[in-house]
Amino acid sequence: MKKISILLCMILAVCSVQGKESMNKKAIVIAAFGTTYPTALQSILNIKLAAQKAYPNAKVELAFTSNIIRKIWQRRALDTQYKKENPTVPANIYNVKTPLATIANLQNDGYRTIIVQSSHIFAGEEYEDLCSYVNGLNSIKTGKKKFMPFDNLVIGRPALGKPGTEHIYHDDILTGVKALKNDVTKAKADGVALVYMGHGNEFLSTGIYAEFQKALRKEYNYPNIFVGTVEGFPTVNDVLDGLQKAKVKKILLKPFMVVAGDHANNDMASEEEDSWKSIFTKAGINVDTEVIGLGMNPEWVKIYVQHIGDAIKDYNIKF
Repeated sequence: MKKISILLCMILAVCSVQGKESMNKKAIVIAAFGTTYPTALQSILNIKLAAQKAYPNAKVELAFTSNIIRKIWQRRALDTQYKKENPTVPANIYNVKTPLATIANLQNDGYRTIIVQSSHIFAGEEYEDLCSYVNGLNSIKTGKKKFMPFDNLVIGRPALGKPGTEHIYHDDILTGVKALKNDVTKAKADGVALVYMGHGNEFLSTGIYAEFQKALRKEYNYPNIFVGTVEGFPTVNDVLDGLQKAKVKKILLKPFMVVAGDHANNDMASEEEDSWKSIFTKAGINVDTEVIGLGMNPEWVKIYVQHIGDAIKDYNIKF
């Protein structure tokens, strides 16, 4: 009889622990702009895989912030021929949701602690929108605390940080600079200028790209590094002006984006008249392109995992 009592106590204790764990399920949402290029998906998946490895007890989901990109994948979900021709595309990509919908689905499934990690480069328009979603959900107030939808809903900062005093963005810039060591080493060894094409945006300052360029030059003592943007400052003409003033004759051109998708393949590396490659070539500069996203760089991927960890620590979340 005594053995039975002990066994019952043990069962009740296990059930109690399991009950507490089920009430405090944790999830991580990797919020990316997205891509329509199957070959570029791995850059985003690398971040998801790294987050899952770092936090094996959490559920890790992807969300795409681009409405256009999500709609394209939703159309492809109905195209059996496309699926047959692209067998490496994960099934969940075809039905990838917005960050808002992803958070809602997780909450509905009992996840009350959710870390949303931005995979954007800097705190631009997309990141600001992401913050507004999280802040809006956190503004929900219920009559009783137990009916609040979340215990914790927080957001991790982008790769190059954000304005504020919690984490000095200059430190994030330096971490990003160090993650690109192999690119600079290759450019220096080949005796060519290194040029990055970033996305930027039209509504918020993109001056951080100029700061990043300055930090790269200082860290590696190499003046022939240039960073420009598709939208905002510095423009492709600003970069060209710098190259010409430095009398550069050959460059290594790479995307400063997580994925090497449409912008990298068309705006940067294509033979179209207005691509960066064509503009530089027309100016008499020899151009070598590497169409590889930052998500293929393990050191860059580590930045996002570290920022997840910082968010967990900042909000005293127990994992």
